[in-house]
Formats: sequence, C-alpha cells, structure tokens
Amino acid sequence: MKEKIGYSIGSLLKLREILDFTSIVDKNENIHSIWAPESWGKEVFSTLGAISQVTNRVKLGTSIVNIYSRTPATIGMGGITLDTLSNKRAILGLGSSTSVLVENLHGIKFEKPLIRMKEYVQSIKLLLRSKKVNYHGQTVNIKNFKLLEHSRDDLPIYVAAVNPGMINVATKYSDGVILYLKSKDELKMVLENIKFENQNQDFVKAFVIITSVSNKDPTKAALRAAKTLAFYISVGRIYYESLIKTKYKSAVERIYNDYNKYGVDESIRNITDEMLNDFVIAGSINDCNSQIKRWKKIGIDLPILQMNPVKDTNGNLNYKDFTELWK
Repeated sequence: MKEKIGYSIGSLLKLREILDFTSIVDKNENIHSIWAPESWGKEVFSTLGAISQVTNRVKLGTSIVNIYSRTPATIGMGGITLDTLSNKRAILGLGSSTSVLVENLHGIKFEKPLIRMKEYVQSIKLLLRSKKVNYHGQTVNIKNFKLLEHSRDDLPIYVAAVNPGMINVATKYSDGVILYLKSKDELKMVLENIKFENQNQDFVKAFVIITSVSNKDPTKAALRAAKTLAFYISVGRIYYESLIKTKYKSAVERIYNDYNKYGVDESIRNITDEMLNDFVIAGSINDCNSQIKRWKKIGIDLPILQMNPVKDTNGNLNYKDFTELWK
C-alpha cells in the first residue's frame, strides 16, 4: 500500500460539495485525513462535525484553529466534541494566524505568539485529561476547573509554524508540526533540523501544499495554483517576509507589489515555471501523483493537499479529479 496523504478542503468549496468529496475519499485507504481551515469563512468545528457524519475512517483535523479568538477551554471542548462525534478521529491543529486577522477581525491584540502557543498546547493537554486543572501562565490562567466531557487524554495536537521560533515550540510541546509554503530546499533543511531536535519518535511532520488538478485542462490547473500562491504571498506579510529570504526574493517582491497595485492576474506573470514547481502541485492526475512522490522523498510524514479546484465550462468547481489522486 502507498504511503498516505491528506486533503485540506480549502475555502473554495461549498459545504454540500465538501460533504460529497469527503464521503468519496473516505473509501480510499490511502487517504489519511481531511483538514478544514478557518479564517473568515466556514467555522471549523461545525464543518468537521458535519464531515464526521458522512465518513467512517479518515482522521479529521483543524488546520488551523487560531489561538486568539478562542480560549484553551473552548478549543478543548471543540476537540472533545469532534472526537466523540467522529469516534476518536480528531486532530487539533493550532496556529497563531496573523496580526491582521486577529486584530482587525477579532479585535484582539496580537501579542506573545510563541509564549501563547506554548501555554495553549500545555493547558489544552491538561484539560483533555478530565481532571481539575490549575494553570497559571503569562497568557493563560485556569483555576481549579474540569471539563464535563471527555474523549481521549492523548488527542493529538499539531502546531502550524512558519518561522523557526514557532517550529521550536511545535517540536518541544506538541505531537506534530504543520508547515506551509516552503520551497523544496528550505523544507528539506527544516525537516532535518526537526529530526535532530525532537526525541519524540511519533512526532508528525505535516506539510500543506497548494494543489490544483485537472485531467481535462492541466494548464488551467497550473494557473489556478499560481493564483493561490500569489494570494498567500500578497495578502498579509507573514509569508511574504518568509519568502523574501529565499532565492525567489526578487520575484516575491514583484508578485507582492503587482498584486496589491494591479490584482492577481498581473501578479502571476512574475511566477516562473521553476517557482511553481518548487512550491505547488498542479497538472493532470498523473502529473500530480508524480509531484506528490517528489515531495514525499524530501522527508514529509504527511503531505496535505490544499484543494484549489478549477471551474468547468458551466462555472462549477471541478473537484472530482481530486478523488482520483493517490489511489
């Protein structure tokens, strides 16, 4: 049997389409997990709760829940509820999100993300154990409280990380790391350091990869992937500031400037074939399967394909080709 992969359902699909897709891929033994994002669209726990009712096997992960808009107790309750609904298939993926989203949407100060993440992971792990918790940190304070519901003491917690500081928090305190938007060379270096630093043999190294597949029109899939890459580089500063430190510095600066001045169609003119190949998976089903193999050789435990479907001639998103990957 092939090594397993996961899917991130992304933000483009409607809930009806998500339920259809997840019920299909649940039957593919090579699919390890389904991951749902949360930004300013769908709420993650209710989305995964719905998915849990049309699937029986795949694990269900949050990718990610930010650590500002919910307390550790609220995240713990969400995780326990999802784990119960899914018969112990939940994974809690936590992230700091960005200052723009946290402050402008949620109205919360984006402060001490590294300390906050450490304290969230530690306190949530305590809350999952169905015992009274006393935890007093710089950002988290829980006094003599126990959650009423319980599922597993060891419900996995993964930490989403972009920069070395958060990667270090992930390797020290969590059960896995979720990486995103790194070139093959950079990813290889990060994974080598994680292996050196972490003594937990069960620690999972997951990597979310922008993916677009179209058997009918592979060129359109490459264009869709390029637009998503340009979006993440240009909206906010977190990925921009990370990627200008790479060999693609000049291209990243042009993408960012053109995106914010002229829009996405102009910005993607700066994305070369080399850059696209180094950051995304795109093309036909066979193209994408070959590219998944190349990513896995770098040392990822779990590639998570972020779904970016292309539109068909009727303007509907064609997500069916994703169900044919990795069989």
